[in-house]
Amino acid sequence: MANLEILVSELPTLIQSLKLNIGNSNEIMEQIIPINNAQEQLRNINKLIVQELRFDNIKSSAIATLPRLSNVANVGLTEPAIAGNFGNPKTKVSLIDLKSKIDEWIEWGYFLQAIAADILSDDHLVNQLDSNINYPSLSAQFQVIAENLRNNIVCKSSYVLEHQIEKISNCSKDLLQLQEKLNYIFETIKNSRSLLNILLGVSAFCGKSGFALEWLDDDHELIISSDGKIQELTDILNDCDYFKEQIAALILQSETLREQAEEALKKIEEKSNKKSINSQYIETLPKFSTPKIVRSALIVASSLLILGFGGWKLREQSLQTQQMSLSLTQEGSAIVPDVDEAIANFKSAQKLGMEAAFLVQNPPHSLKVWQQAQNKWYQAIILLDSIPNQASVYSQAKIKLAYYQINYKSISQRVLIEKKALGNLESAQKLAIEANLFVKYSPHSLLIRQQAKDKWKQAIDLLEAIPERTFVSVQAKEMLPIYKTNYAATSQI
Repeated sequence: MANLEILVSELPTLIQSLKLNIGNSNEIMEQIIPINNAQEQLRNINKLIVQELRFDNIKSSAIATLPRLSNVANVGLTEPAIAGNFGNPKTKVSLIDLKSKIDEWIEWGYFLQAIAADILSDDHLVNQLDSNINYPSLSAQFQVIAENLRNNIVCKSSYVLEHQIEKISNCSKDLLQLQEKLNYIFETIKNSRSLLNILLGVSAFCGKSGFALEWLDDDHELIISSDGKIQELTDILNDCDYFKEQIAALILQSETLREQAEEALKKIEEKSNKKSINSQYIETLPKFSTPKIVRSALIVASSLLILGFGGWKLREQSLQTQQMSLSLTQEGSAIVPDVDEAIANFKSAQKLGMEAAFLVQNPPHSLKVWQQAQNKWYQAIILLDSIPNQASVYSQAKIKLAYYQINYKSISQRVLIEKKALGNLESAQKLAIEANLFVKYSPHSLLIRQQAKDKWKQAIDLLEAIPERTFVSVQAKEMLPIYKTNYAATSQI
């Protein structure tokens, strides 16, 4: 028990190794080794837990978690039911619960390795990731542009004003490019059905800061960390919405500043022109009085336009909102059923996802259980995919759809493994029956004995090929010594 407590105290360090930093593609492969090492140590802890549980007087006991385990809860790596226990060193966690949680961490390690392999096998994706790491994060780019626009236009030099107008124009171009980039990131993360494409969008958002895959929470939301900040994908989408508003405000501000600078420059040029007018043309000045009045009126109108632009935009938005409200009121009877159906489909998909996740807890399970979970994930995906763009839950549905597809793919692979394992077991049993029948009905035939020996060998190979974590692996292990004994006896004869 002492050895187990020592190993458990090292869990926070092991779990911190179970994440995948995605930035420079050259560093992705290097992370596989620490992930493998962490998984191996977690397996060792599970072996000790199994040994402890074999004793009747230990089965219902619990071990007190050490204070270091509170780090695990702080970064959100545990389920709520267990996180509370890990966060309190005075609380005891059952060995069964601990083993179940360690199984999940080991599975998470396999998931990270699969993601790393998928990334490195896609040259286009690797090039895009390497390109994104060369640029500042979207937040950093926004801060730089905002800082450049903070200087007020208060000067009397035409040279400085021309320089500032050029600077503001460059800021406007940068804002438009940043707006286009933000729209790409938002649409990629929100609407993409491929996890790799979603990661590409996150990479463009984080830039030089890079990011790491930390965990999947209870709702199968991907937990991501960047610059010491831990958040879900939905949080990044919320940040995108925030920057959309801020960029739009800065674009309006840059237009206003440029107009103010241009007006100030015009005034300076007008004063300069007045001083250079030759006295011989003074009598002609009345001819230009009207244009002067017009020019002054334009300046005043331009100033009023600048001051009233924000109010005009608000009035325009108010009119648009009223029109949309009227349209929705007129068509409400036709839209409500679709909205209700979309929300119902979303809730049904969530329920199916929870049922599927509950089914596969504490593996191994029979092939039938895995197939039931696979079917539930498939039904949930169909429901989420049917939700229209206009539905209020559309954004949430698309995000969950990506995670549900990952779960469906993982479960489908497990179904194939279980099918193959069950097929190996049944084939081995069939070969064993044939070998026994051969020897029983032709005990003295050398050819028959050789055929029986070959069948025992084939049966043994099939049993040994069954993976340890499959449902039939226990039965295979029980049969294997018997088959090997029969094979040895047949060989001796």
